[in-house]
Amino acid sequence: MAETTKKGGISVQTEHIFPVIKKWLYSEKDIFLREIVSNAADAVTKLRRLSSLGQYEDNGETYRIDVILDKEAGTLTVTDNGIGMTEEEVDRYICQIALSGALDFIQKYEGENQSSGIIGHFGLGFYSAFMVSESVELQTKSYTGAPAVHWVCSDAGDYEISAGERQEHGTTVIMHISDEEKEYLDANKLKDILEKYCSFMPVEIYFADAGEKPEKKEKEKEPPKPVNDTTPLWLKSPSDCTADEYKEFYRKVFHDFREPLFWIHINADYPLNFRGILFFPKLTNEYESIEGQVKLYYNQVFVADNIKEVIPEYLLMLKGVLDCPELPLNVSRSYLQNNTYVSKVAAHIVKKVADKLNSLCNTEREEYEKVWADIRTFVEYACMRDRKFYDRVQDSLLLELTDGKFLTVKDYLEAAKEKHENKVYYTSDKAAQAQYIAMFEAEGIQVAVFEKPLDTQFLSYLESYDSNVKYLRIDADVAGALKGEENSKEDEALKKLFVKVSGNEKLKVAFASLKDAGVPLLLTVSEESRRMEEMMKMYSMSGMGAMGAFPAEETLTVNTASPLIAKLSAMEKEKQEKTAAYLYRLALLSQRKLSGEELKQFLAEGYAILDLI
Repeated sequence: MAETTKKGGISVQTEHIFPVIKKWLYSEKDIFLREIVSNAADAVTKLRRLSSLGQYEDNGETYRIDVILDKEAGTLTVTDNGIGMTEEEVDRYICQIALSGALDFIQKYEGENQSSGIIGHFGLGFYSAFMVSESVELQTKSYTGAPAVHWVCSDAGDYEISAGERQEHGTTVIMHISDEEKEYLDANKLKDILEKYCSFMPVEIYFADAGEKPEKKEKEKEPPKPVNDTTPLWLKSPSDCTADEYKEFYRKVFHDFREPLFWIHINADYPLNFRGILFFPKLTNEYESIEGQVKLYYNQVFVADNIKEVIPEYLLMLKGVLDCPELPLNVSRSYLQNNTYVSKVAAHIVKKVADKLNSLCNTEREEYEKVWADIRTFVEYACMRDRKFYDRVQDSLLLELTDGKFLTVKDYLEAAKEKHENKVYYTSDKAAQAQYIAMFEAEGIQVAVFEKPLDTQFLSYLESYDSNVKYLRIDADVAGALKGEENSKEDEALKKLFVKVSGNEKLKVAFASLKDAGVPLLLTVSEESRRMEEMMKMYSMSGMGAMGAFPAEETLTVNTASPLIAKLSAMEKEKQEKTAAYLYRLALLSQRKLSGEELKQFLAEGYAILDLI
């Protein structure tokens, strides 16, 4: 055991750290341009701040960042007219890795203010230039009037500092692109990177291609336009934004020609301090929503798409932008460090979405009903994923009825309490179940429509959330719903007859006197049995393998009020069996699609009956 304690600092040799930086600093090489342009934006932000504090007189000068491609020279240059650096600052912030000038500036002029608008914090962003460069040059001059400085460094970490040539304050970064990274000398690729990462940076950015043909430049009479919008819509107050501005912003950011259904403008103040706009896109089918996109920004700099720590999975169906200047990002700004701030932001977003749905339902009901078909899948999925979300929006869940009208579950139950208390009747196929729908509507019972694959699972969740309400498909409880009177006296002969012609020894046969005498037989499957069967089919089809057939609990209700049933009882045996088989197959056809063998039997039975005429 050592007798003395020795202290020191860990040193890193540049020839060892530079290869790591070139390969591992960022997950995507494209990010290098974001980092260099971000540094330029920080330089301008710092100078603006000094001007506002009265420590610099800017005389109304226009700040800008220029990104210049010179393919012939093999260089990519980023230049700004920001705060610039002295030789001492170059030595401190550039020659020493991970000693960020942004942190020093914030501590000196902003105290503990984390919302300064200054992007860089780690002091590593500048070195991302070496991911694509064989050498990097700096020409910089401080706003203080100190002599200009020229710094040049190879990708091995060897640098030289000498007198600079720059006349005005600011910094120019010249990246000599390596042979392996010549793709970054392509103008279109650079424009795409700038559009992705820098579209909303707070300083105007201009792109120029030094190799562009002179005749093309002469044709361009209009002055060059910046590649970015320095005042994105999310920075404005919602009351100052028009519907056309929201739609135009949506088209610009997401390149979607369809207009969004509606949007949520979030402007959260202390202690969360973040802004954003979430759009509900118009969908062409129920699965398209999984292609949503929520872009995350950090002080107007694009960070990533769909970061799950901030956006709950079920909200990723939406499209939108969020600017969170206090996010606890890692060094590469590509993912988050978990903390309470992140969870509070996520909870606030969920609340704002729920509040918007409730507001539309309560104050803009007609418009809400128009968009319900487009947002229904999203709302159902969100309710299934998050009980708290369901609790917030449960009174805004709409039931689409077969007549095209809409009711909330509460209103549906209120209207039907005298007919069927705490039961919601629905159809899963309006065409196939048309006979049942007609019978229900004739009795004044409204029928909801649940025709999407997700609906069966959603109904199970609704019942688990509120066990007092049952959702029954209209062919599951016909006799009960239509107030049929069950007969205490069963006709055993007819019971055996229908069991025989059905070929199903487990078929339950019940007798009831229904109000609609024109329907002799009704075949029903219990709600629980049918849902289980559908679930088994779904799992089998999704690659989990067959889980074994689940026997359906079928009940054949014989309508004793039907004249056909009375005639059936009086028929001779041969004709009776053929007629009963045909009637059973008709009842089966009204319940589901016939199999090939069942259809073959149905046609044969029909021909046999015609032969008896």
